Amino acid sequence: MEERKKDVIRETDAAAVGLARTLMRTARHGALAVTEPETAFPLASRVGTATDVDGTPLILISGLSAHTRAIVADPRCSLLVGEIGKGDPLAYARITLFCRAVRLERGTPEQARAERRYLNRNPKAKLYAGLGDFALFRLELERANLNAGFGKAYLLGRDDLVLGGPAVGEIAAAEQSALDHMNADHRDAIDVYAGSFGKLAGKGWTLTGFDPEGMDLAMGDETGRVLFPEMLGAAADLRNVLVAMAKQGRAATAQQQGANRSMEHRTKS
Repeated sequence: MEERKKDVIRETDAAAVGLARTLMRTARHGALAVTEPETAFPLASRVGTATDVDGTPLILISGLSAHTRAIVADPRCSLLVGEIGKGDPLAYARITLFCRAVRLERGTPEQARAERRYLNRNPKAKLYAGLGDFALFRLELERANLNAGFGKAYLLGRDDLVLGGPAVGEIAAAEQSALDHMNADHRDAIDVYAGSFGKLAGKGWTLTGFDPEGMDLAMGDETGRVLFPEMLGAAADLRNVLVAMAKQGRAATAQQQGANRSMEHRTKS
């Protein structure tokens, strides 16, 4: 009897869901795969990306591009995201998102929110976002394949990746004023979030987005993600959690600095 093949798909757990959401939230670009309408061949191209407040991927693409004509003819598409570093690129986590593209019409609240979030994440896109041939699309998620490294494959559904509940809309409405306030008046606190909770190196981080699960940050071409201690139930909870995290992060930093000074003193003695 032929030996049964080992199932390579692992059971989806909280760690896999967290990694998948982080890959989506921190991506600035991805490989978009569509079907070429004239030939039915697969067509892949690089696109800039962001996410809506609920986690749905956003892309800004030109009507002159082959992938835009393809996605209008057949909205079924997939998006591959996941950054690589030194060494074997296949050792790094990535996720393929299976989606249906929905064009957002100018002048609608949905388009305005998506454009605001996209430009917060990709500020250089302001150079062409307003051109008449460019349009924003939401890539409505259906399912996803997560590869977390060699031998770590997972299948995820829409509910694993997209956030729901009233807090999504509430935070979307309050988000920009909160971002503007924090980036203008509390840059030191942002660096505390980045270093203490996101393990992100360096100073000078800015906030690019809030959602019920956490905050997105950027510094130059680098991006980062910091999760809240727990999911927010309402926009009113945002200020309290930011204040509490800043206090906790500063206290931890002061404690570590004190320990370092004590160690340095003992070493010199």
